[in-house]
Amino acid sequence: MKATTLPLRLSALAMVLAIAPSAFAQAWPTKSVRLVAAFPPGTPGDVIARLIQPALQTAWNQPVVIENKTGAGGNLAAGEVAQAKDEHTLLVGPDTILTINPHLYKKLSFNLRTSLKPVTYFASFNQTLACNPSAGITSLAKFVQLPPTRLYASGGAGTPSHMAMEMLLATTGTKLTHVPYKGPGPAAQDVMGGHVDCGFIVSSIVLPHVQSGRLRAIAVSGKERSGLLSEVPTIAESGHPGFDATFFETLMAPSSLPVATVEKIQRDVRAALQAPAVKSRLAEMDLRVEGYSTQEAQRRSQEDFAKWGAVAQRTQLQLD
Repeated sequence: MKATTLPLRLSALAMVLAIAPSAFAQAWPTKSVRLVAAFPPGTPGDVIARLIQPALQTAWNQPVVIENKTGAGGNLAAGEVAQAKDEHTLLVGPDTILTINPHLYKKLSFNLRTSLKPVTYFASFNQTLACNPSAGITSLAKFVQLPPTRLYASGGAGTPSHMAMEMLLATTGTKLTHVPYKGPGPAAQDVMGGHVDCGFIVSSIVLPHVQSGRLRAIAVSGKERSGLLSEVPTIAESGHPGFDATFFETLMAPSSLPVATVEKIQRDVRAALQAPAVKSRLAEMDLRVEGYSTQEAQRRSQEDFAKWGAVAQRTQLQLD
């Protein structure tokens, strides 16, 4: 081999290696894609997956199959995806799987934070602090004056409604007694029935009951007002600047999935979310379309992991 040909061959090899990730991303997917939804049909993440399914099938030229695998706060679905044997299985669920669950479930057979990574954040949503009208609570200022013997409802231990309330109690120095339910629907029913005074409940469930007068909306948990309850202030606007308990529906992937493939998936999902019919349907559910870049999703996940870790430490909650 002539000495002058070696640099040329090395240069050619470098070019191949440089374009390889992009080529692999273009080749993906090579077969049907599984979207494993961590919660039952009809829940926000599941609805989003089904809304964008046709667009993704067109973009990927492969079938997109949605499977619901529920339980353990999303951990069963997370385990299914984290331990998948190929690169065609993705996870749909709330960001709490990566930001809250690692603090509450210490005995899993896999590490949530190292086995999975965010691909994008589909949409954001709030919890609404709602009270029974007969409780006489008309503002956040009156809510924080409640004595420790008064009760608050949540959709279950470790859920967004529970953690949002614990963050609020820590912020205001209020002490109340927690009553967990199996989902936001039963929690709302017992607040309306007067068995429990108040609770943080997802806004889409609260809305019809606020309109009927069976519930009174006091404040919303996120940094922006609800699109369905625009007259209801945020916690931050109600005297506690900086308070932000925003939650997200997300798409996650095994950590081993190549960066170029993850970025391709993110671009295709973001495009699908921009369809007017998709945005309109999500607005009806009080879901604000986000479409975060992978870098934005990973940064937000890190920040919220730290934030909810402080809340989990305060509650000393362990769920396994």
